[in-house]
Amino acid sequence: MTDQDQILGRLARSAFRSRFRLGRKQRRYADARGRETVAAHARDFIAARLAPAEPPNDGRQTPMRGHPVFIAQHATACCCRSCLQKWHGIPRGRALDAAQQAQIVDLLMAWIDREMGFRPPPPPARPAE
Repeated sequence: MTDQDQILGRLARSAFRSRFRLGRKQRRYADARGRETVAAHARDFIAARLAPAEPPNDGRQTPMRGHPVFIAQHATACCCRSCLQKWHGIPRGRALDAAQQAQIVDLLMAWIDREMGFRPPPPPARPAE
């Protein structure tokens, strides 16, 4: 994958992808649970539903509504292995490695952050030398 801003910009030009927005229920859910919990859910969903080489029900495994992460998956084309291949160049038929899973979760959270108006977390402090 490339820079998140470039990816999100490219996705925003898609009539289908750009129509996804977090609704009132998803916003309340994200506010109530907090960013870290939503990110933990994203990691779990990606590991279980997208990371296997041949996910069960591929192409239909991500609901179109409900959890904020599901909405983000459709908005960012991280909903199934076909979309991952088409939009992100990640080939089907091979399990996603830890780095690929982390990149996907980071992209999902960047989209959710934008929708929620969150600021990204600050980078870790560097130890003084």
